[in-house]
This record gives sequence, structure tokens and C-alpha cells, in this order.
Amino acid sequence: MNALVWFRNDLRVHDHKALYEAASTHDSIIGVYVIDDFNAKTAHGFLKHSEHKRQFLKESLEDLRKRLETLNIPLIVKEGPVSEVFDALSQRYHIDYVYYHREIGDEETAREKDLHNRTSLNVKSFFQKTLLHPDDLPYSTQNMPDVFTHFRKDVERNWKVRKPLPVPSRLSKRIQIQREDCEGLNVIKNGPSSIPCIGGETQGLKRLNYYLFDSDAIATYKETRNGMLRYDDSSKLSPYLAYGCISPRTVYEHIKTYEATRIKNQSTYWLVFELLWRDFFSFIHCKVGNHLFRVGGIQNVDIPWHKNETDIVKWIEGRTGYPLVDAAMRELKQTGYMSNRARQNVASFLTKNLGIDWRVGAEWFESQLIDHDVSSNYGNWNYIAGIGNDAREFRLFNVTKQGKRYDPNGEYVKTWVNEIKHVDESLIYDLPTLNPVFKQSLLTDYPEPMVDFENSTAKWKTIYLKAYKK
Repeated sequence: MNALVWFRNDLRVHDHKALYEAASTHDSIIGVYVIDDFNAKTAHGFLKHSEHKRQFLKESLEDLRKRLETLNIPLIVKEGPVSEVFDALSQRYHIDYVYYHREIGDEETAREKDLHNRTSLNVKSFFQKTLLHPDDLPYSTQNMPDVFTHFRKDVERNWKVRKPLPVPSRLSKRIQIQREDCEGLNVIKNGPSSIPCIGGETQGLKRLNYYLFDSDAIATYKETRNGMLRYDDSSKLSPYLAYGCISPRTVYEHIKTYEATRIKNQSTYWLVFELLWRDFFSFIHCKVGNHLFRVGGIQNVDIPWHKNETDIVKWIEGRTGYPLVDAAMRELKQTGYMSNRARQNVASFLTKNLGIDWRVGAEWFESQLIDHDVSSNYGNWNYIAGIGNDAREFRLFNVTKQGKRYDPNGEYVKTWVNEIKHVDESLIYDLPTLNPVFKQSLLTDYPEPMVDFENSTAKWKTIYLKAYKK
């Protein structure tokens, strides 16, 4: 019997439950990746796949194809409805079974339902997105606590991380693929590389080993993680986790090995802590479903957002008049990446100072970020917008104070905002409040602030607090 392994956000051969089970049961296998509609748009009209995302995906698939070849498994890349693609392939290559990993988002689960409802194939599915398996939690996902700290303490009392699965052995038989099924990757046009960040399992494992064992950068992660400019300020593993080029269990195992052979400190723990945040948002998504995407968020808070298109465009293009926001938004558009510290600031500014519907920001991130993960992205936006988990106070990021604290010499903003490269570092983050005459002598083409920070903060704080009382 021949089998098909459906690759999704799990573009690897190590620690891959579906591939491992298929290879343990069947003599010959084909791998299949079904391309989403690259012209699909979000509700606000953003393309879901930026050029950076397409390029990272293409690199990841090219690497997956090479790694599968060593296992005597061909990879087919196809466009079209999942059930139709698989039915056609099953007839052509005498496929009896399909193996895959389940996802969480509604679009992803809709494809799974389509497969189950419209195909006669035997289907076997597994869950392997998270560090902790849902069956190993101290409660069901429906009984998940709504506060991360409670979740973390609960799981740390009875810690259980399953061992990563090995790469399957090379199969003895190979299915010969017809010419028409060999050219699917050509559908994905080449785009600009990111950050620089090359997609694929090979590069993901290389980055993991570099960040831990080659550079020892993990040993100072807690101190450097808020940096926004330097590549090794953070692990940069998130794109590889988002596409499944590496598994969180593999990352965890490497950290444990590092702690046993090099050093165990708060920084090594903090990277595990970040993996737990990723798990938390995934399991909360399982719990709340599509409530994650509604205008009032998980808590269904009735905040009177607006969608001023002029303001949205200024935010997207980095023309807000606030250097930290502008640098971060320009970096995102040019590279497909933005640091976590910067993400929190631009999200806070959009919702707490401009009062724009948080979903616009979440959808723009979905469009642009090469490390976009639906649960983490929308969960974080819920949290920052004050409508998600633990929505009990008006959380605000002061983009001026944050810039001075995390980019004191202005290196980050000068990297991305050409108009202010010549401005003295002591003045950069005070530009929005400088005397207009003095400011004009410094700048000729940098935009005026969209809003007065203090006044807009006070306005939206009042609106938020009123909404919380309803």
C-alpha cells in the first residue's frame, strides 16, 4: 500500500509524527504540499502572502524536497482544493492512506474537513504543533486558564515534554513521479530574501546550533532579547517554528543539552519560557476558536474602533512622526520581520493612540511577517489591544520612552528612517515634541506627528475604561 504525507506548517523530516508513522507502516510514500491561493486577501484587503513569505516558503519547500530525496520520498507541490488534489494523486499513484498534522485555525481546519468529507482515502491525523502535547496538560484545552502565569505554573509542576522522533529510515521502494507533477515549485515566484533568513530545515537546524553551541548567544538571551537591531539579539528561530522547519521539541532538547554541557541560567530558561508562551496562545486558540478574531476579541469588549484609511496607510508605511514606530514599520515592509519589542510598541500605538481596529494591524502582520503563526499573532494582538487574556487594565507602550530605553543611541531608527540619520541621538526620540521652528531647521521631509501622544493616550484610556465597565 502506498501512502501520502500531507505537509503543511511542518516542513521537516525530523520529529515529524505523520511522516514517521507513514514510513513505519508503508513501503513507499509521496510527500505533498498543497499551495494556498497566493491571491487570497484578508478581510481588510491585504494579500495574505507577501513576497518575503513566499520566498521563505519556497526555500523551505526546496530544502524539504532535498531532504525527502535522501529518504527515497518524492515531494509534489500542487495548487487546488485539498480533496481534489489528493483524489487525483491517489488514482495516479495508487494511494490508499493520507497522513497529516492537524492545525488550529478555522481556514486550516476547513481544509481538513474537506479532506475527510470528500475523499475515500484512509486518513490518519496527529497533533504536533506545540512543545507540550495537549494530552499531557493537567487539564483539557477547554479548561485552560485565561492567564499565562497560571498556565505556566500548572505545567511546570508536572513537566512533560515528549522526546523528538528520529528521522525515518530510507525507504526501500520509490514511487516514480510523472513529469507533470515535478514542476509545482515553479508556481512560487522568487522574491527578496529576509532579514537575512533562509528558509528550510537545514538552515533552521543550523541557526539553532549556532545560537546555542557555536556562539553561546543563548547564555545572554534574557539580557539581549529586547534589542531591535542586531541579528543575535534574539534567537531568530520563530520563522522556522512558524513553518515547522524545526519542531519546538527539538529546540527544547537542544536547550537541555546546552544546559547540561555548558551553562544553565535565567537566559536558557527564558527561551523555554517563550516556547511556553507559544503553547499558551495555541491552546487558548483551541479553547476560544473564532472568538480570537472577533472585533471585541476573546473578552468581547465593546470598544468603538475606527478604520481611518489615511491613518492606516501612514502607520503601515512608517510615516507616523514617531521614530520608533516608523522604523519598525519600515523594517517590517522591507524585510518581513520585526522584533518582539517593536511589535508591542507599534500595536500599542495603533490601538491606544490611533484607536484603529486592532484587526487591521493583526491582518497586516499576517500579510507581512515571515514568522506569522495565526494563534500567536492574533493572541498577542488581543493581549496588546486590551481585549484578550488578562484584559484588566489599560496597557500602554510609551513609544518615546521605549525608544530611549531600548535604542538609546538611535542606531535602530537611523538604520530604517533615512530622514533622521543626521539628527543628534539626544534629540531623535524627542522629535515629536520639539519646538516647530527648531524642528524645521533639523528636518525637511520627516512627517509631523499624527497625534499628540499624551492627549491621544488620555482620550483612549477614557474610552477603554468605560468599555471595561459595561
